[in-house]
This record gives sequence, C-alpha cells and structure tokens, in this order.
Amino acid sequence: APWRLMMSLNPSRGCLLDLPWEDILVPHILCHLPLQQLLSLQRVSKSFQSLIQLYLANMRCFDSSQIEPAIPRAAFVNLLKDNEVLQQLALQNCSDWLTDRELLPVIGQNHHLHQIQLKGCAQLSRHALVAISLSCPNLRWLSLAHCEWVDSLSLRSLADHCKVLEAVDLTACRQLKDEAICYLVQKCSRLKSLSLAVNANVGDVAVEEIAKCCPELEHLDLTGCLRVKNDSIRVLAEYCPKLRSLKVKHCHNVAESSLSILRSRGVELDVEPPLQRALVLLQDVVGFAPFINLQI
Repeated sequence: APWRLMMSLNPSRGCLLDLPWEDILVPHILCHLPLQQLLSLQRVSKSFQSLIQLYLANMRCFDSSQIEPAIPRAAFVNLLKDNEVLQQLALQNCSDWLTDRELLPVIGQNHHLHQIQLKGCAQLSRHALVAISLSCPNLRWLSLAHCEWVDSLSLRSLADHCKVLEAVDLTACRQLKDEAICYLVQKCSRLKSLSLAVNANVGDVAVEEIAKCCPELEHLDLTGCLRVKNDSIRVLAEYCPKLRSLKVKHCHNVAESSLSILRSRGVELDVEPPLQRALVLLQDVVGFAPFINLQI
C-alpha cells in the first residue's frame, strides 16, 4: 500500500514529498517498505535520495540479508555512515568482505546497540569484539557463531563491559576454553541463552560454572562438546530450575542417568537416539565403523 501510494501521487495533485518527512514519511510510511525497495527509491529523484538518506540516518534496525544480491562493501559503508541510533545490527551475508575497517566505525558511533548478529563473519578480528564491548554497554543479544577469531582476551573484555547480556552464541569459537567461559558467566549472570556448540575444548568445569552463575538460564547448547560428562549435567539440573532446552547431541559421555531428571521436568532434550549412541560408543571402543549411516 505505501508503495502504490508513492507511485499514484503526481505533482499536479500534490506530491508525497510535501508531507512532513521526519514526522510522517520516515516513521509511518518508509518503515513498512523492504530495505531493497528503499534503496531503489533513491534513483527516482534527488529529493527521494535525500529522503532515503534521512531514513537511513534514523534507522533503528539494519539487516544485510534484506538486500539481494549480497550488499557490496562500498554500499554498506555509505548506508550507515550517518547513523548513530542503531539498536539492531545483523550482518549475515557480508562474510566475503566485512573486516574491522568497515565494522568498527559503525560500532563506534552506535552506542545504543542491544542486538548484534555477526554469524560467520570470519574476516573480522578480536578488535571487533573489543570495540563492541567498549561501545555497547546495553548489549543484550550477540551472535559470534563460527567466528574463530574470538579469543579469551576479547571475550573477557565483553564480559567486563556488557554485563546485561542475555543471549550469546559462541558456536564453533574454537579458541575458547573452560577458563574463558567461566569468566564470561561470572560477570554476565543474567544469561538466559548460551551456545557453546562444536567446541571440543569446553568441558565439565565450564558447564558447572554456568549452572552456578546463571540461575535464569533457559537454553544451553552443548552439541559436540565431547568433554562434557554426566556430573556437570547433574549440577545443571540442580542449579538451573528455569532450564527449558538442553542440546547434548554428540556428547558421547552424557548418559540418560544424568538426563532423566531434566526429562522428568519437561526440559526439551536434543540427544541421539539410544541405538545411534550405542553404535558411536562401539566405534570409539573397538575402532569399528558399522555399515550404517549415523548422520553425524
């Protein structure tokens, strides 16, 4: 409807651009259009270009996945150069080119960010996480999945400065060990969701500290954390009464004996079926791979 309105009005009957930009067009019309269409509107006229630039400068949420094909480097820099009010930033299709050079200015001028998605942004460095921690004290949701540049020092900086974090995704951040995770949860006790999936360095020490420091925890993903065992799962059951889901798929040292308490409380469990688990354990013990698709 907003798009048809723009196209239907002509100068002889009154122009849409005559409406108040900041009071009407930006908050009540442009906000309903996909970002891709807004960028196309810039080519209509110089007035539309100015209007869209005003919108971009006041945009609260930026999601790169709304732009197809993948957003170019220069376009990203230009789109956000004047914005200082972002609250949500999602950069999911920028991994081929996004580096600290492009990201740090955006982070440095947006101190109201409370949600950041950097999944798979492999060309960033630890400086990006340090910049986030120093610039975004109100950060509540952060995804760093498959960002192997995340190390213990940068995670400590995050923990020291972003103490209202509620959800953190550290999937496949393989540099992190128990000590770094313990420091994070000691400082960020409000965590409700945490993913440590696909990290062979995470074990019982980290899980027990999570349980004791994060009483509000609702979701924990330990998929593929091979060092996690039954004892820490029992501690988790004891200290986290609000836990709603636990993923322990491919945690071959976690057995039903420790999961049964959580299962009886209605906690959603993601774990291999018993037969599949038995076959994996058999393979580990005797070095024999059965002729069956384990789908691991």
